[in-house]
Amino acid sequence: MENRTEVTKFILAGLTDDPELQIPLFIVFLLIYLSTVLGNLGMIGLILLDSRLHTPMYLFLSHLSLVDFGYSSAVTPKVIAGLLSTDKIISHDACGTQFFFFVGFITTESFLLAVMAYDRYAAVCKPLHYTTTMTTNTCTCLTISSYVCGFLNSSIHTGNIFRLSFCQSNVIDHFFCDAPPLLALSCSDTSVSEMVIFFVVGFNDVFSIVVILISYLFVFIAILRMRSSEGRQKAFSTCASHLTAVSIFYGSGIFMYLQPSSSHTMGTDKMASVFYTMVIPMLNPLVYSLRNTEVKGALQKAVEKAKFSIAFTF
Repeated sequence: MENRTEVTKFILAGLTDDPELQIPLFIVFLLIYLSTVLGNLGMIGLILLDSRLHTPMYLFLSHLSLVDFGYSSAVTPKVIAGLLSTDKIISHDACGTQFFFFVGFITTESFLLAVMAYDRYAAVCKPLHYTTTMTTNTCTCLTISSYVCGFLNSSIHTGNIFRLSFCQSNVIDHFFCDAPPLLALSCSDTSVSEMVIFFVVGFNDVFSIVVILISYLFVFIAILRMRSSEGRQKAFSTCASHLTAVSIFYGSGIFMYLQPSSSHTMGTDKMASVFYTMVIPMLNPLVYSLRNTEVKGALQKAVEKAKFSIAFTF
């Protein structure tokens, strides 16, 4: 019975108590979330509707957009609502649910990034065997495996955190239910939980990063052997965008989770959390897709169809 949770609801401290900042932050975060929804769901729609985008790379991009939409939606609407309301209460079950989906989607993204790096390796380094390597069954298995690993990881973390006892303060010094503030709030011994988080997150990150680095090492070697400067420049541009986003994604995750709780300060944690829960999902469609000429062509085609349909209607 000692691990039974006694607190039935939590209070989210939010980002700020300054009333002069709440309305501006509400507007900024609302615009960011609308951009995230429009960009990611729009990308999924384009890929589904345009047959030219029915390739492995765009299949993975569509799932990346879905995951970005998922983990942003697990957090951002609650944050936006909290900026307009004095009631920042979240039930224990709702807190666990938010944590489960956030961790599940964000871990799935880390594996999808590794899968996308492998896909680029197959396309650049073995172009003649690409269609036999990245078959429909292979792509489906890689995608499903990313989700399974992501939500299996989420189940481990959710059980690990919410088995603890919260029997004193119920104020979470954060704007959503995340591991570091929940560990800081617990009145149980959190040493085992911290070790579980460190090793599980560390294994997932190291595995994904190693796959990405090895894939891009071979990609860069292949690019340097290219005779066409135009093809080399295009390939470098694509890789640079991907690796920049990967660095930001993994950098913020390592900063948040792979350090002991004694090293955390809630101010810096909140800033990092805003970045990876709200900003990265908004930027990913731009970084991965909208700079791509095929996606631009599909978007232009969709806009022209929409204009034609409107003109025909009226």
